[in-house]
This record gives sequence, structure tokens and C-alpha cells, in this order.
Amino acid sequence: MFNSFIAGCGVPAIKPVVTGYSRIVNGEEAVPGSWPWQVSLQDATGFHFCGGSLIKENWVLTAAHCDVSVNKHYVVLGEHNRRSSDEPIQMKTIAKVRVFTHPGWSRRTLQNDIAVVKLSDPADLTLHVSPVCLPAATDDFPASMKCVTSGWGMTNANGMASFISPSKLQQTSLPLLSNMDCQEYWGDKISGVMICAGGAGASSCMGDSGGPLVCEMDNSWHLVGIVSWGSSGCSTDFPGVYARVTKFRAWVDEILAAN
Repeated sequence: MFNSFIAGCGVPAIKPVVTGYSRIVNGEEAVPGSWPWQVSLQDATGFHFCGGSLIKENWVLTAAHCDVSVNKHYVVLGEHNRRSSDEPIQMKTIAKVRVFTHPGWSRRTLQNDIAVVKLSDPADLTLHVSPVCLPAATDDFPASMKCVTSGWGMTNANGMASFISPSKLQQTSLPLLSNMDCQEYWGDKISGVMICAGGAGASSCMGDSGGPLVCEMDNSWHLVGIVSWGSSGCSTDFPGVYARVTKFRAWVDEILAAN
């Protein structure tokens, strides 16, 4: 029974429970194990600096601006409470020279903020670790559709001094925006390779970078966005901006096929 489940993608063995428009900035705790593709990117000290998403047993998608390094960083799967030592986490090194940053990535304009990371050995797929589906390049996720972002980023939008990084995985439900509506907030910084969500009192914030924005379609969850950038003060009045995964599907497929 379980083996047939793990052959697929985007169907958590442990069902997520998401209540309306909460916020990762003042987020709600996720049901442990309910976002089984969520990964934590950590340095050698165990410091969590970015999120990511498992898309196949040995492949993770994250943001280019996370600057993942083969020699310095680890991919941690199956984690919920970062302060707990009792969880069945899997810690993976990154295969030698196996971080593929999009060739069009620009630190100045934040265009093409996507990177593919190959693990040195495949993840064991379990109740707590399984991949998210990638959308087809032609899939459409309309404005106002409710989607979910998750991560261990900062909570508390009360000014930088009070920002804390939660130990337990947080989630929030966010509406997608059309790029035209998003440009009313961010102007011409918004391009076709980006997708926006939030701004209705909910936001993703620092430390969630590289993590997933997932939308449910045909009873499975699809990775629609990768947390990229937003307001420097994590304002919940401004939408967050994500790399639009449909625009990169062909490039991701090429990398996976060639490596």
C-alpha cells in the first residue's frame, strides 16, 4: 500500500490542515510531516538559511539567491521541529559539483531565481519524506487561487528587533495575484518569470527563501513558486514574489535528464 503511494508526487501521507489566511509572519504550525517535500538547507553548524522542495528522490529545487555550496551546506529532509533530536530526519550532502543555478539568474533584478540541487545519494521515501509534483509548462494557476507556503522563516511582523526563527515548521494560505495586480505594488520589477501571492495580511519572510509555494490541482500538490523576494520589513500588506516554476519546467527537465 505504502509503496504505491510513494511512487507518485504531491500527495502527503499525512494530510495537511490549513486554516484560512493565517501568516507565516505570525504563522500557524504545520501538521508534522504534512509537507513531506519541505527541506531545510543548513550549514555545518545546523543553521537553517533557506528552504527547498524535494522534486525527485535525489533532486531539490531552491532559490538561486540561497547560494547553495557543495562543500559547506547540507540538505535536511523530514524535519518538523528543528530543536528536536527525536525526529527521523535525513541529512544529505550535495553531490560534487551538483548545484545548477539558472544561467539567467541576476542578483540585481532577481530574475530567474531558481537552482537545482542534486543529492549525493537518494532520499529514502517515507511517511515524512516524499516529492512534490512539478506543474507542466502549460498549467494555469489563476489569480485568487488559494495556495500554501511553508518554512521556518521569521515570524512576528513587529519590526526587525523582535524577529525570531521558529523551531517548528510554519505554514500559511495565500491567494495568488495576477502579475498586473502585483505590479501595482512592485512596478516593473515584476516579470513573467515571477508569480506573486499574499498581501492580504499574510506573507512569507526571511529564512523561507527557496521554499515552496504549492497549489492543489487534481488532488495533488504542485510546486507553483519558489520563495524569492518581498518587502524588506516582511510587511503583510505587500505580496511576496516567487520564481514561477511553470516558466522553468523545460530547464529543470533538461538538467535532470543530463545529470
